[in-house]
Amino acid sequence: MMFGWKGTLLRVNLTEKTIQKEPLNMKDAELYLGARGLGTKYVIDEVDPKVEPFSPENKVIFMTGPLTGTFAACSGRYVVVTKAPLTGTIGASNSGGHFGPELKFAGYDGIIFEGKADGPVYLYINDDQVEIRSAAHLWGKDVHETTDLLVTETEEDARVACIGPAGERLVKFATIMNDKHRAAGRSGLGAVMGSKNLKAVVVRGTGAVAVAQPDAFLAASMDARTKLKAHPVTGVGLPTYGTEVLVNVLNQSGALPTKNFASGKFDRADETGGETLREKYLVRNKGCFGCSIGCARVTRISDGPYQGFGEGPEYEAGWSYGANCGIHDLAAITKANFICNELGLDPITMGATIACAMEMIKKGILSREQVGRDLVFGDADAIVELTRQTGLRVGFGDQLAEGSYRLAESYGCPELSMTVKKQELPAYDPRGVQGMGLEYATSNRGGCHVRGYLTAPEILGVPEKLDPLTTEGKAFWLKIFQDLTAVIDSAGICLFTSLGIGLPEIAAQIRTALGWDCSDEAILELGERIWNLEKLFNLKAGFSKADDTLPKRLLEEPLPDGPAKGKVVELEPMLEEYYALRGWNADGIPTAEKTKALTIEG
Repeated sequence: MMFGWKGTLLRVNLTEKTIQKEPLNMKDAELYLGARGLGTKYVIDEVDPKVEPFSPENKVIFMTGPLTGTFAACSGRYVVVTKAPLTGTIGASNSGGHFGPELKFAGYDGIIFEGKADGPVYLYINDDQVEIRSAAHLWGKDVHETTDLLVTETEEDARVACIGPAGERLVKFATIMNDKHRAAGRSGLGAVMGSKNLKAVVVRGTGAVAVAQPDAFLAASMDARTKLKAHPVTGVGLPTYGTEVLVNVLNQSGALPTKNFASGKFDRADETGGETLREKYLVRNKGCFGCSIGCARVTRISDGPYQGFGEGPEYEAGWSYGANCGIHDLAAITKANFICNELGLDPITMGATIACAMEMIKKGILSREQVGRDLVFGDADAIVELTRQTGLRVGFGDQLAEGSYRLAESYGCPELSMTVKKQELPAYDPRGVQGMGLEYATSNRGGCHVRGYLTAPEILGVPEKLDPLTTEGKAFWLKIFQDLTAVIDSAGICLFTSLGIGLPEIAAQIRTALGWDCSDEAILELGERIWNLEKLFNLKAGFSKADDTLPKRLLEEPLPDGPAKGKVVELEPMLEEYYALRGWNADGIPTAEKTKALTIEG
C-alpha cells in the first residue's frame, strides 16, 4: 500500500490526444518529496532549459505533495511547474483551495502536459475515467464563467483549475486559477497553458490518502494545528485581518514600497489595510482545504462605481494597487483585484507594471496619447480600467501585458522596472528589510517573497526578532528559510504554517505520513537539494551571477524618509557570504562536491 503519495501520474500529450497512466518515480519522490521539488525534477529531466516557454516542447506539470489531501495542518496545496514566460527561469507557482486534494482523491500525484492541442481543450478526470474534451465553447470566457459551466457539464462536486482570457492571450503574467479565487499566480504559468490551448483541468475524486502511522500522524497534525491556533500571527492576526494586516506593519517600519519604490512610507496606508478592509467590505474569512488559519477574505462592494463580490485583496495585491500606485481608494483596489481573479492575472505584476507606467509618464517618457488617458499616481479609475485592458490585451493594456521590464526596456528606461530576473518585486522595500534584498536577488524564480520570507524574523519576530536594517547573519538565516520553504512547498502544505510552527512540527507530519525514520535535519536537506536543482536549471537556461542582483534604485538611491531613511541595500557582502554558505563558487555555481553530497543527478 502506498502512503502519502498515490504512486500514479497522468501523462497527457495534447498534440497526439493521448493519455497514459504511469508509475510515480519513487526514487525521485524520496529525494525531492513532491509538488515543487518533484515537479522541478520532472521538468529538468524532460525539458531543455533553453526552450522557448511558449513552444510545444515546453511542458506544464501539475504536482501535489505527499501531505496534500491529508489531515496535516493546511494541506490544500499543489504546485504548477514549467519554464516561465515572464522570467525565463524555472517557474513553480503554488496554489491552495481544494483542487490539489481532489486530484489526490482521484488517485493521482500529478499531471504532465506536453505538446499543443490543435484547438481549445480541457482535461476531465473522474477517478479512473480521464478524457480530453473540447473547450471551444469556453474559449474567451472568464474564470468564473468557465468554472460554473464546467461544473455544470461534468460533476457538481468537481474542482476546476483554469485560465481566463489573459492566459488565452499569452499575457506574460497570466495565472492559473482554481476554485475561482485561488491562484498559481506568478511568472505567467497561465500563459503557458494558453499556448497549449489548454483551457482547464476538471477533477472529481472519491478516494482518500493513506498514511503510514495513523496514530502518530494524527498526534503530529493535532500538535501543529494546536500551535497554529495558539500563535498570535496564525491564530489571531491572519484570521482576523487577513494578510492585509501587513500594510500598516510595513508602513510603520518604513518598508512599504510607495510610488514605484520611490519611498518606503505611504501617508494614507491605513485606508488600505486589513483593519479597514474588515470594517468596510469583509463578508467573512475563508480557508483552504485542511486550513486552521482562514486568512482569505470574502469581500463585497455594495455601492459606488466599483461594485462587486469576490475574494481579496491579499496584502500583495492591496499594496501593488495601493501604496505602489499612490492609491488610497480601497474600493478601487478591491475591484481591480476582482478583475485579476476573473481574467486570470497576477495582481503583483499588474499593479507594479501600472506603477512603472505612472513613473514613465511623470518623467515624460510616455505621453497621454500613448496611454490613452491621464495616468498619474493616485488615479484610482486607472487601475481598474488598465487591469481590464491588460487581461484582454486591448489599448495600452497590450503593452502592459508584457510586464514592467519589457515595457520600460522598450522605451529605453529598464531601470524604472522594479524587477529581479524580469519579475516584479513584492511589497517589502529591501532598503528597510535588508534580508529581503538578498532573498529577492537570489530567488530562483525572480523577484519573490515566498522563497524564504525573511520578513518573518525581520519584521514579525518569528521565530526571533532580527534587526531589519543590518546585514549581519542574513545570509545564514536566508539559506535556512529557503531550504525550509522548499520542503513546505514540496510537502503540499501552506507556507503560512511556518509563521506559527517550525521544522520539528513540519518534519513530524512528513515522517509519520510516509513512515520515514530520519532526522529533522535530513528532511531540511531535501529542501537544500531542491534549491540547488532549481539553481542548476537556471544556470543551464543562461542565467549567471549578474542576474543575482537588484534594481539600481534599491542599490544606489537611499530611502528618503521613515525609520530606514538613508539606507540602500548592501547586497554584495551578503551575496558573497550566501554563496559560501551554500557551497557554491564565487560565481554562484554549485560545486561538484556540493551536487555530489546532495545526490543531484542530471
